[in-house]
Amino acid sequence: MNNIQRIILSLKTTLASVAFLFSAVTATHAKDQDCWVEFFQESQYSGAHLRLDGPVKMENLRDVQGENWEARIDSLKVGPKATVTVFENPDFKLTKKEMGKYPDLLKSLGLTEKDALEDSELIFDANSMIHDLSDFNFHHKIKSLIIDCKK
Repeated sequence: MNNIQRIILSLKTTLASVAFLFSAVTATHAKDQDCWVEFFQESQYSGAHLRLDGPVKMENLRDVQGENWEARIDSLKVGPKATVTVFENPDFKLTKKEMGKYPDLLKSLGLTEKDALEDSELIFDANSMIHDLSDFNFHHKIKSLIIDCKK
């Protein structure tokens, strides 16, 4: 085998490897196309719109695709392979849950321990369509979120 034949064989092997890797990456990406969440500024899926592909963890929503989405979201749609957890506070903090450690404080605010646990985060499963977050007492409260993808 001369040098030119070796170079051609080497190029063919390299191209075959690149094609294999590209097809593997494309297949992986295709699986994740069903892992997304669409957020809407108004109820009934109207107003300004934002789509996020998962998996992703966002400690705040102050600069998402160049816009501040903090405390703006009022309705959402979850993709078929996604689960989204939304938080009332930045950095996934559950401050009302922390208040649960101080029953006298909760009582003075007119809250129960159950209120403290429920009002800090919400979890929506795949294919959820939430037309109005005020149904969950979460109207324009989302300040951080996590999108998990099912395999």
